[in-house]
Amino acid sequence: MSATPANRLNLLGMRRQRLAEQFEQWGERGFRATQLVKWIHQRGVLDFDSMTDISKSLRARLAERAEIVLPEIALERSSDDGTVKWVLRLADGNAIETVFIPEDDRGTLCISSQVGCALDCTFCSTAQQGFNRNLTAHEIIGQIWLANSRLPVPEGRSRAVTNVVFMGMGEPLANFDAVVEAIDLMLDDNAYGLSKRRVTLSTSGLVPALDRLGQVTDVALAVSLHAPNDALRDRLVPINRKYPIRELLDACRRYTRDGARHHRVTFEYVLLAGINDQPAQARELIALLRDVPCKINLIPFNSFPGSPFVRPSMDAVRTFERLLDDAGFVTIVRRTRGDDIDAACGQLVGQVADRSSRGVRMIRLHAELPPRLGVSA
Repeated sequence: MSATPANRLNLLGMRRQRLAEQFEQWGERGFRATQLVKWIHQRGVLDFDSMTDISKSLRARLAERAEIVLPEIALERSSDDGTVKWVLRLADGNAIETVFIPEDDRGTLCISSQVGCALDCTFCSTAQQGFNRNLTAHEIIGQIWLANSRLPVPEGRSRAVTNVVFMGMGEPLANFDAVVEAIDLMLDDNAYGLSKRRVTLSTSGLVPALDRLGQVTDVALAVSLHAPNDALRDRLVPINRKYPIRELLDACRRYTRDGARHHRVTFEYVLLAGINDQPAQARELIALLRDVPCKINLIPFNSFPGSPFVRPSMDAVRTFERLLDDAGFVTIVRRTRGDDIDAACGQLVGQVADRSSRGVRMIRLHAELPPRLGVSA
């Protein structure tokens, strides 16, 4: 882990334990890592010379061998409802998205873990842009650092971002090591000090990685389900062909029962008019999830250019919700936020740096889409 002036270490995403090891390799005391982490993540200081409780000799060594580099803000848009969306430019020219969603009792930041996504979920704008690469831990943490630096702090809070969800671009479990390193910083009391209940990882269902996640952390888990049976989910969420629903649910049960630390899984279900929003499918979902500790997050589809899907009517959404409620499930209909700034994941970044063959993908998707069930929006 040595560095030269031409190849400095970016310290932004390094967890405290790894930073301490690096300091010891440089002949410094390991506790200096705690000081540095506090300067970067709690005080928001990036200039080594301004870190006044660190010795001048160490500051000089850091300036020679290391750096703290953030993504560049390529675009920032604010919605009438308070939602803020950024397109962030990375050092290699790629772009990612980050969205802040304010609520009365929290400020939730939706962050990306990859440039694009390889899982090819048919209703997802990010998936239609293809996959470029994984993010580093510092590119993940940089999203939180920038959001806290740009947003006003509400009265009674120490910072704007109180909750983080890995629901932006990419499949977090496909970038396991960098995501876990970033999570460690989020939970570190000397960095962001977030509760494990306030960090949520959303996955489409990489079962082996989900089991591995349960061995190293116990943050909140959300699973992108979107269908009550394998036949439909195979088409909507192609990873289901490798890890079908029963295998995925077994992994969810393991995650929730490995000790008393885990709580309910949140199942995300994007409602697509005439595809998966029928009462019969709600009843099928009820039977499927009956013995899984969970809550269900219903998400009316947020359209993007070229998509063949349609958002269902609110009557269809409420009927689906009522059936789940009556069956005893905690059910939440996600309120649409940031429509006026294209806040759904993947919508805005394509206007800045779309490296995909979106048109070809859309033609293919129209051809492969399951027949609609005759329900209009």
